[in-house]
Amino acid sequence: MAGRAQYEELARQLSAFGAVKRDLGRCLPPDCPGGSAAVLTLLGRHGDMRMSKLAELLAVDMSVTSRHVAHVADRGWIERRPDPADKRSRILRLTAPGRVQLDELSRRTAELLADRLSDWSEDDVGRLIQLMARLRESFGDCRSTPRLAQAAPATESVAHQTTRTPAST
Repeated sequence: MAGRAQYEELARQLSAFGAVKRDLGRCLPPDCPGGSAAVLTLLGRHGDMRMSKLAELLAVDMSVTSRHVAHVADRGWIERRPDPADKRSRILRLTAPGRVQLDELSRRTAELLADRLSDWSEDDVGRLIQLMARLRESFGDCRSTPRLAQAAPATESVAHQTTRTPAST
């Protein structure tokens, strides 16, 4: 098992990872902010779904999800159809222009990563993918209360509490 110093360094590196996410966000088209890109990505990956399922996958509340969905729907990238099982609910579906936009997002992201990681070997990139996937699996459902926070004393400082941020894509 790794020592405390290694976990502290890992925490610092994860905090600094925000710069990588911001750089990735800068490659998005101006009319497609990160939340919209996440909606398109999830619909592309998981197919048609209800807004409640999308909110769960985005790990944000329904009001935030509604704003993201309205943004992409206003641009014609998704459509909202009545759910045959429950007419009060809507099923979200990518449109043909939405698929084109998703392809553009994927292309831009892949180009940026290829540029920034051009001096990495294919094996290093593969290892990073495996380790990041393993890290995500270790955290499981990030919306649930972390084990440490459940057992933490009430006097624990805010700096040591676990927080989560929604995944973008």
